[in-house]
Amino acid sequence: METKHLSRIPFGQLAIIAMDNCRELGEKVNKHIVERRKKSLAESGQDIYLDEIKENYLVPVNNVRFANGEGKAVLQETVRGKDIYILSDVGNYSCTYKMFGITTHMGPDEHFQDIKRTISAIGGKDRRITVIMPLLYAGRQHKRRSRESLDCAIALQELERLGVENIITFDAHDPRVQNAVPLIDFQTIHPTYDIIKSIYYNENSLISDKENTLIISPDTGAMDRAIYYSSMLGIDIGVFYKRRDYTKIVDGKNPIVQHEYLGGDLTGKNVLVVDDMVASGESIIEIAKELKRRNAANVYVAVTFALFTEGVEEMNRCYEQGLIKRFFATNLTYIPDNVRNAEWFVEVDLSRLIAALIDRLNHDESISSLLTATEKIKELLHQ
Repeated sequence: METKHLSRIPFGQLAIIAMDNCRELGEKVNKHIVERRKKSLAESGQDIYLDEIKENYLVPVNNVRFANGEGKAVLQETVRGKDIYILSDVGNYSCTYKMFGITTHMGPDEHFQDIKRTISAIGGKDRRITVIMPLLYAGRQHKRRSRESLDCAIALQELERLGVENIITFDAHDPRVQNAVPLIDFQTIHPTYDIIKSIYYNENSLISDKENTLIISPDTGAMDRAIYYSSMLGIDIGVFYKRRDYTKIVDGKNPIVQHEYLGGDLTGKNVLVVDDMVASGESIIEIAKELKRRNAANVYVAVTFALFTEGVEEMNRCYEQGLIKRFFATNLTYIPDNVRNAEWFVEVDLSRLIAALIDRLNHDESISSLLTATEKIKELLHQ
């Protein structure tokens, strides 16, 4: 008698809710999951296959806004008993609504409120809820120095109280914030492999010509990341120290007085500056100028989140002046078309990685190999 073997057993029927602020990324993730499951079914050669094979795992949700700015979330189909993954880009400033007849751009607070509204609309009928916030809400307000708010910790606790079991983010500003919710799963994932892979295929000389390349940390806080790049690629490292004026506060932060460089000679070297995010871009531009003053040949930048909170005109001028040659950033947060189409910009697509995360979690499988990129980077560099 022939024995039949069961394929991977899903935790529950898969449902992905991609908020309006993450629609494009959600559609890419959905496409990759469909392809993964069809391929898995074709390769299994088994009569019994427990995954639900669909062309679309996306569940539409309508985030309604009333004329006075209040809102509500309405699910367009049932999610009863499903394993739900809510995908939201709280940094997307392109979403707008009408409030008292005025076009208003949505900020992180409103995006986070929509996540809570969506969970409320689910109404406890789910089997499990996982929230994927690539850019962690209030991630830069993660610790308390004086009489100030602790926004990130409070937000995570709110999600826990609403019944969220897993929270996934990328490159959290300080992963220790997960101590606020020790009884639920919190994962911060570093897209190092995908960034290095993009550099490998777009600017291979940066990796192959180790003698003439230098990894730079823009400040002491990014040293761990720079050290990892340096050790994986076998490239020397340098660091800038931000000397700030702590007697003043401008736009919520102490202004930088000067960037002090610690490292080897930069003459004729190609330089790769690595960091978690670029906000206004002012600091990166100042560092690029300092590197050029020290006779660096070409300056490259690689970050997880490119926010450009004050526009990209200055970055365009930097490219035209030869200060920055190439800028690598992921699509984990909103990228306007004028950035995406710029000659100096290279988009690193993370949709396949998110799809792999969702697919594995839906089957209660280990995601350890997705959290650590060391082996994959070694394989890439030695292929």
